[in-house]
Amino acid sequence: IITMPKYTPPIKDFLFLLFELFQIKKVNPEIFSEYGEDVVEPILTEAGKLAAEMIFPSNALGDMEGCRLEAGNVFTPSGFKQAFKYICDGEWPTLNCDPEYGGQGIPLTIATPVGEFFGSANVALYIYHVLSHGVYSTIKEHGTEDQRNVFLPKLVKSKWTGTMNLTEPQCGTDLGLIKTKALPAGNSTYKISGQKIYISAGDHDLSENIIHLVLARIPGSPDGVKGISLFIVPKFLIGANGQIKSKNNVSVGKIESKMGIHGNATCVMDYDEATGYLLGFENKGLASMFTMMNEARLAVGIQGLSQAEISYQHATQYAKDRVQGVPISKKNSTNTREETIIAHPDVRRMLMEQKSFIEGARAFSIWCSLLIDRGNYLNDTNSIGLVSLLIPVFKAFLSDKGFESTISAQQVMGGHGYIEESGMSQFVRDSRIAMIYEGTNGVQAIDLVGRKLLASGGVYVVQFINEIKSFMKESSTDAILQEEFITPLKSALSDLESSLSDFMERGSADPERVLSGATDFLHLFGHVVLGYMWSKMAEVSLEKIGKSDKDDTFYQSKLITGKFYMKRSLPETKVRLARVISGKSVVMDLNKELF
Repeated sequence: IITMPKYTPPIKDFLFLLFELFQIKKVNPEIFSEYGEDVVEPILTEAGKLAAEMIFPSNALGDMEGCRLEAGNVFTPSGFKQAFKYICDGEWPTLNCDPEYGGQGIPLTIATPVGEFFGSANVALYIYHVLSHGVYSTIKEHGTEDQRNVFLPKLVKSKWTGTMNLTEPQCGTDLGLIKTKALPAGNSTYKISGQKIYISAGDHDLSENIIHLVLARIPGSPDGVKGISLFIVPKFLIGANGQIKSKNNVSVGKIESKMGIHGNATCVMDYDEATGYLLGFENKGLASMFTMMNEARLAVGIQGLSQAEISYQHATQYAKDRVQGVPISKKNSTNTREETIIAHPDVRRMLMEQKSFIEGARAFSIWCSLLIDRGNYLNDTNSIGLVSLLIPVFKAFLSDKGFESTISAQQVMGGHGYIEESGMSQFVRDSRIAMIYEGTNGVQAIDLVGRKLLASGGVYVVQFINEIKSFMKESSTDAILQEEFITPLKSALSDLESSLSDFMERGSADPERVLSGATDFLHLFGHVVLGYMWSKMAEVSLEKIGKSDKDDTFYQSKLITGKFYMKRSLPETKVRLARVISGKSVVMDLNKELF
């Protein structure tokens, strides 16, 4: 008998991160003075209840049914409209939006846990409204006052949803090859013609209107990425009073048949002289679109984490229930009582790998969110620069390791993890896309080593390293902390510095050497971040044990889980360093004809 998956939101873990690890109200009172635990806990509790009870039941249905295209209209799976209505009626999409446009003005740091809950509950549904937030942010930053007044109030509440239209059949990463045209049509409008592919949430029946952000070329613009502009192209045209008028010349060519996220309509979009409105300045469209892309990359990293979490929960419950084999410790025992498979060391290894990654990555998500809030609320340029450095690591490392975690969870369940009946297969398939969209993880690695490390003369990577060094220098002298956490963190940080030295010494003369080691460098960087997060969590946990009115088992669990990460996962920095310094020849020397 297979126990079907269920979801329990990790509320206690987030409260620990917010109020004990990062101490948001104490450290940043300018931002979080109104957000004590008495305010935040009810928010997370209600969001978690909605995710577990109202949203999660639609997840398996979405996978089985998928979306369908009938007479030019896209219909979402059973249960999606009702679940989406619950989300919108609760005003959850409005959390960290500007009150001027109907938002609640809650900091991103408080909204981030809600994103993980909804992603674990139904990632295909979550995409519909998380993309809308990206469109909201882009129009808010780059739009005219009229555009903000027309589009933002509806986007904030997800009455209208949004999409990002970049990819075309002939170009994905290389956006300089875009062919979609934008012909000036008078009255500040343009006629948009072309085809876009792989458009998540491209069409559906969840909202009254869909606002597409479309990259296109105005005739006479420069070649390449310097000649791309960004346009607002609504599914339905909008009248002077903000009400919907007629259908725009936008249609769905087809819904892609794909490996996962079946409940999200990934569409081919055809624009046939559709009416569009310039967003920002001519030929500056890619820079404007990066507002949405960077926000989407943060959301995709959380997607990887969310699928790892639901997979881990399902695998853990199975391991506690499934009786199979006799543990080695019982081989010569007269006690013949059967044990469940969680007693076996290799099952424990897989579960501990998942648990230690998830909890470290969750701390990373709050750290990034806090840096973004500091940038937005305090105009802290150091925070803005540091999170810009961290975003490609966050997106790629969490989606890579998140997928790896779902595979490991599937392995815990053996054959039951492979058959569709158990539900585990869906989590594996749904997590896979996070490694690909919003810039493949290889592109994230190139962005990291090619742009982000060098930004502002490398000041932010130095800031990152110095922050960890300061923490290690000022950390508690507790013997457990120093031996089990600080010592391995020092070693991992040294590996990061060695790889940076290799890049600096040889990279300028041989860029292919750097690019050959980019992915390994990104993973090395990711492990150092999680090692840093675990060391900070261990220090707090050691301080709390025996001195808090809370149950010590939570902090003991943190220490044991953190020790596992530092001993079993963090040493991977040695392997990644060896790969980085191996150079390009082992990667590039084989003649292409021999592949």
